[in-house]
Amino acid sequence: MSESSEWLIYRGAGEPHDGIRRLPPPPPWRDFSGQEAAAGGDGQFPQPPAPNGADGSEDRRLGAYRHLAELYRPGAEELEMINAALYLRRPLLVTGSPGAGKSTLAHSVAHELGLGRVLRWPIVSRSTLLDGLYRYDSIARLQDVQLAALGAATPGQGGAGAAEGIGSYVRLGPLGTALLPSDLPRVLLIDELDKSDIDLPNDLLNVLEEGEFALPELERIADRLPGGVAEVLTDDGTRARIRDGRVRCRAFPFVVLTSNGERDFPAPLMRRCIHLELGRPDHKRLATFVRAHLGDDAARTGDDLVSRFLERSRSELLASDQLLNAIYLTDAAAPPSRDRLADLLIQRLDRPR
Repeated sequence: MSESSEWLIYRGAGEPHDGIRRLPPPPPWRDFSGQEAAAGGDGQFPQPPAPNGADGSEDRRLGAYRHLAELYRPGAEELEMINAALYLRRPLLVTGSPGAGKSTLAHSVAHELGLGRVLRWPIVSRSTLLDGLYRYDSIARLQDVQLAALGAATPGQGGAGAAEGIGSYVRLGPLGTALLPSDLPRVLLIDELDKSDIDLPNDLLNVLEEGEFALPELERIADRLPGGVAEVLTDDGTRARIRDGRVRCRAFPFVVLTSNGERDFPAPLMRRCIHLELGRPDHKRLATFVRAHLGDDAARTGDDLVSRFLERSRSELLASDQLLNAIYLTDAAAPPSRDRLADLLIQRLDRPR
């Protein structure tokens, strides 16, 4: 094998080999080795949220080496808008180009204020309000009722057909979990809202304004539930008690809605949000970003790539995670064709296809 191809794991030769064992550890932002969930509390509901990052999301967003980096200090306007959203209990609408740090902002606030795991709702074109609030699995419940009937189960013992068993078939979504009553606000990230269909921004208005919602499946049978309470699953994987089929928040969550600016939003949503526009990062911010994710050594060796990235970004649409990919790969694999490989990884996003 030539020196220029020694870093390759897959060689395209058609012969099986054990080269996969030479693959280095993944980049910190692509490490999905989650920890085991902690044992569940003392039986009280709702249980405290899992620590932010227990699932690896904090390291992926903020960087595994963030303690080595001089933490980026947001500008005065950014700080003012973030704190305005906290004080006013209003959603924060964050817009900017891909990779500008919109989603990271939610994790940064949760980390600094100790608000637990960030609840994330990634939006796609088929997302509906109900996806964010809760899901009721009526088909699974019907199947369990039929199985119980075949087994001649004794009715009224909390089985699938009993009213008190309905909570096992209800799971709160990220938005529904964020609205559970708690002393401290949860952080909810509604990511890439501009990818939704035309109705979702308007559908969010009432829930974000009132801070509550109903679960009709539970409301209908509330008088048959012990104390009117049903225990349901949450987006955290724990259980929570819902009284009378309604969820009412006590501390309004810190809601971050992100948008790449691909569409305009209706005026009723805009007036209910605090709007923050993130500009293009400068060299210091990008260098700190690289250092937080990859450490000092990679930041020093990749400084020339940071400069080239900034120069290109003046006329091209680029994302900062492309820069991370290029610095990590050229540092970890050290291919001879470093500059060429970096250019292949950092391709303009606004190029016609």
